[in-house]
Amino acid sequence: MTNEATEEKTDPFFRDLALQFRAHDGFGAWDKLTDEQVLKPFILDAEARKAIPIIGDPDPDVLWRLEVFYNTVALSIEKKTGVMVSPMMKMSHEGFGRLVLIAGRLVVVNKNLRDVHRFGFPSREKLLSEAEKLILQGTEMIEKYKELATFG
Repeated sequence: MTNEATEEKTDPFFRDLALQFRAHDGFGAWDKLTDEQVLKPFILDAEARKAIPIIGDPDPDVLWRLEVFYNTVALSIEKKTGVMVSPMMKMSHEGFGRLVLIAGRLVVVNKNLRDVHRFGFPSREKLLSEAEKLILQGTEMIEKYKELATFG
């Protein structure tokens, strides 16, 4: 195992994502799985992505993974800023919608979602990169508009 792979596995975002995922396991089915095994559904290579039909309703498991991912982004922003961040998602039955992360009266992340049938990332690095980008965006918004984020 390379040093980079070891470092990647211990990244706080991956740990938090695995914890969020495991929080929904009421029967202990995932207790014996490693974090890497638990997070495997988030990784879709090009072939796996092409194999997913785009016609029809998004799979409930995919919508759930989408929710878990953005919940973890919200949690990471909250840890960095000390301001509670809540996700809100509105999705059509066709796989199009919007997700916002809200702190107080401030929208800290606004993401239009499309083609959620194929939600996933080509690699762990891409997953982490997207998460870090969203966390930075949310953190900067809270720092810039702290009064709105802490209102109420």
